[in-house]
Amino acid sequence: MDIADLQPVDAAVVPRFAGIASFMRLPVVASAAGLDVALYGLPWDGGTTNRAGARHGPREIRNLSSLMRSGHHVTGLEPFSVVKAADVGDVSVNPIDLLDSLKRIEAGVAEIVAAGAIPLGAGGDHLCTLPVLRAVAKHRPVGLIHFDAHSDTNDTYFGDNPYTHGTPFRRAIEEGLLDPHRFVQIGIRGSIYDRDEHAWAKDQGVRIVYMEEFVERGPIAVIEEAKTIVGDGPTYVTFDVDSLDPSMAPGTGTPEIGGITTREAQLMLRRLESVDIVGADVVEVAPPFDVQGMTALVGATMMFELLCVIAARREKLGRR
Repeated sequence: MDIADLQPVDAAVVPRFAGIASFMRLPVVASAAGLDVALYGLPWDGGTTNRAGARHGPREIRNLSSLMRSGHHVTGLEPFSVVKAADVGDVSVNPIDLLDSLKRIEAGVAEIVAAGAIPLGAGGDHLCTLPVLRAVAKHRPVGLIHFDAHSDTNDTYFGDNPYTHGTPFRRAIEEGLLDPHRFVQIGIRGSIYDRDEHAWAKDQGVRIVYMEEFVERGPIAVIEEAKTIVGDGPTYVTFDVDSLDPSMAPGTGTPEIGGITTREAQLMLRRLESVDIVGADVVEVAPPFDVQGMTALVGATMMFELLCVIAARREKLGRR
């Protein structure tokens, strides 16, 4: 498939409110074969413990992503001219069976990986990232840059249930999918269940940057440290919109006040072009709690920022 066939719909020809909604108005294709980056949806929130609704995230993110244009205003990069990207649809899910959904998500992302494309997903709750990592890190553990208000390294909920959106990264470390010494969490804050809630993660070697430290040091210093932590190895980037202050991203299931600003988040993502990103996602956009599409627009914009740094690295390495 030629890159010329994978360009977004031109808003000067077809207005943004018209046509079929796809991620960034890209073509919708049946598979990731021939693509460099496959944008896909994770319409599932079966791991949510409080306010559900993130299953509707991919559809609204597609809608608001019509506002993304072809070039990045800071770098001047035109990602769609550098990488072959398209919308490959949503992975299969089962809204009434959690374990089956985990298997379906893993299988769907495994097809993208097998095709040689980098998966760039829109969730969905954060438990979705666990089966994605099972596909992306099947043959070796990866590093992780994790933007979130919550560590998501708890053990079990409601008795002995090991699978909720508060447990995915504990399971991922236990399964050998993540190298905990190449794992950094940014923006952690809010009330906790007990004072030792994060002890397990710290004992594994996870670097937790609490919001108070983030404010003191600033976004550039924090993201530069994160880049040092993950180093040159394969790295996954996961962006939970509740890492942001809810004044800027109200449409999420577990909001925490005192968060990162959208501008700070963009600044950090833009400095990741040196990182070997093998997959990424934006999760926990819950449209039922959104205000005039604010959070869906955040999700679409962060996906665009991630696409741009992936494309910038490819361009720098001279490969397409």
